[in-house]
Amino acid sequence: MNFSPRTSIIALLIIGLGAVPIIAAGIDEPFYTVLFSRMLILSIGAVSLNLILGFGGMVSFGHAVYLGIGSYVVGIGTFHAIEDGVQWMGNGFIHMGIAVGVSALAGLVIGAISLRTRGVYFIMITLAFSQMFYFIAVGNENYGGDDGLSLYMRSDFAGLLDLSNDNTLYYLNFVVLLASLYISHRLTNSRFGMVIRGTKSNEQRMKSIGFPVFRYRLVAFIIAGAICGLAGVLSANQTDFVSPAVMHWTRSGDLIIMTVLGGLGTLFGPVIGAVAFLFLEELLSGFTEYWQLIFGPMLVLVVIFARGGIDGMLVGLDRWWNRLNIINKEGDL
Repeated sequence: MNFSPRTSIIALLIIGLGAVPIIAAGIDEPFYTVLFSRMLILSIGAVSLNLILGFGGMVSFGHAVYLGIGSYVVGIGTFHAIEDGVQWMGNGFIHMGIAVGVSALAGLVIGAISLRTRGVYFIMITLAFSQMFYFIAVGNENYGGDDGLSLYMRSDFAGLLDLSNDNTLYYLNFVVLLASLYISHRLTNSRFGMVIRGTKSNEQRMKSIGFPVFRYRLVAFIIAGAICGLAGVLSANQTDFVSPAVMHWTRSGDLIIMTVLGGLGTLFGPVIGAVAFLFLEELLSGFTEYWQLIFGPMLVLVVIFARGGIDGMLVGLDRWWNRLNIINKEGDL
């Protein structure tokens, strides 16, 4: 089978992500397992955002709300499991179920209101919801308020998974990422996904054909929120800490940057963007605490010269590779 450079690089990225704990153990650097585990979690959040932003054209500055909901489900659950001895509240399966359900419900409410607007009004409403949830968490002193809430235990999966082991948690994150990519692939290549793409290109035309555009967009909004809520559950277990900062609008901005950097409307673009974003953050912060001053211009250059993000650059590499193959074949003839 003849793999293109883009396919080969993406395959190497996924295989490399799967091998991180093995490599980290081999070089005796467990820090990398934790770092890449964070990359996987934010990749899941970026994949969920890409469903509505990349494929649907819905620029949401409140997507991190669902990260916060998932995180606080774990934080509140484990808090009561330890303080009150309510063991079932520390169950990981229950955490995931509640996080997905509450995030989907929040997506329904936020989407039902914000999707009735367009453009900057849509952005401002999602931003307003983000700040509303943020200040609710800040004002809730029972669960740490602005100081956040430390987790003294991780989600318990009835002995099936030991999340106190960083490698186990890493592979749980990896499996959830693969599942989210599969769901994204199936959705975007289905009739449902074609309608969502169509609304991004020409909403009025889709309405004139007879599609209930609002309902399609709302369902996409709910699905994206549910997947991101699951990422929040993993994030809380990864950091052993829950803070209102996780749902601040700036975190939503980070998810948008990851999605744009990797490539809007592509399957693996959000993963590439999340890995590149956190890798550059880690690299540049080693040189200066003002790493954003370096990262900002780099992002501007990517937006200007690589309209499709990093994935767009890989597509350009494929074109160059195909031209080179054609030239070589013509030379052989």
